[in-house]
Amino acid sequence: MLKKILVPKVYLPIIYVLVAFLVYWIISKLIDHALLLKKPHFKSNALHKKREKTIVNLIKNILKYFIAIITVLAILNVYGVETTSLIASLGIVGAIIGLAFQDTLKNLLSGIMIIFDNHYVQGDVVTINGFRGEVIELGLQTTKLKAYSGEVLIINNSLITSVINHSMYNNMLFLEIPIYKEISLKELEGILEKVNKKLLKISDVKKDIEMLGIEKIEGNKYYYKVMIECSPESQFNINRKFMEYLKEEYDKLKVDVPGEYLEIKNIK
Repeated sequence: MLKKILVPKVYLPIIYVLVAFLVYWIISKLIDHALLLKKPHFKSNALHKKREKTIVNLIKNILKYFIAIITVLAILNVYGVETTSLIASLGIVGAIIGLAFQDTLKNLLSGIMIIFDNHYVQGDVVTINGFRGEVIELGLQTTKLKAYSGEVLIINNSLITSVINHSMYNNMLFLEIPIYKEISLKELEGILEKVNKKLLKISDVKKDIEMLGIEKIEGNKYYYKVMIECSPESQFNINRKFMEYLKEEYDKLKVDVPGEYLEIKNIK
C-alpha cells in the first residue's frame, strides 16, 4: 500500500495541486496588499471601490485559469501524455484570438490602467483629447463624457492620449474687482471681510478669501485682486455668489462702482 502511494504518478499530482493552490493564494494576497497601498482618489466612492474590486476579481480569475492550465499540463506530463503539442496548439489558438480581438484587448488593458492609476472616476469633469465633459460612464472598453451643452463623447479607452482632470483638486478662483479711487483701500478690504464671512457659510468655499492687493491702476479706478479656494467645478457658482454678496455690501454703503463690476471673471 505504501509503495503505491510513493509512486510518482500518485504523489506528484497531489503536490502539483497543493503548490498551485499555494501560488494562487500568495499572488492573490500580494494583489490585495498592493491595492491597499495605493493612494486613494480624493473622491473615492462606493462605485469606484466596486469597479476596483471587479477588476481585481478579473485579474484573479485570469491568474486562476492560468495556474490551472499549467497544473493540468504538469499532471498530464507525469502520466506520460505528450504536452508539447498541446502547448503549441494553445499557443496558436491564443495567437489567433489575440489577433482577432487585438483592439478589444487594448481597450480592456487601457480601461484597467485608467481605473488603477485613478486618472478619473465617474462624476469627474475631465478634458479628454480636447473634449471637456462629465464622466457619465467608465467601462473597461469605452469612456462616455457628457458636455454641458448635452453632447456625449464615446471614446475607446485605448484612444485616450491626454486627460486633464478638473475635479482632482480644489480650484483657485482669481477675481479682479474694479473700484473707483474715491473708495480707499481700507474701506474696500472692510467690505471684502463682510463678503468673506458670507462666503464661508458655503461648503464649497474652503478657506478665507486671500486678499492679494491692487493688481493695476487705470484712469480713475483701480483693480483689486483676490483669490478664493473652492471645491472642484464650483468656481462658477462661487463667482456668482461673490458678486451677489459684494453688490449687497456696495448697496448698503451706496458705493458707486465702474460698469466693469458686472463683468468680474475668473482671472489668473
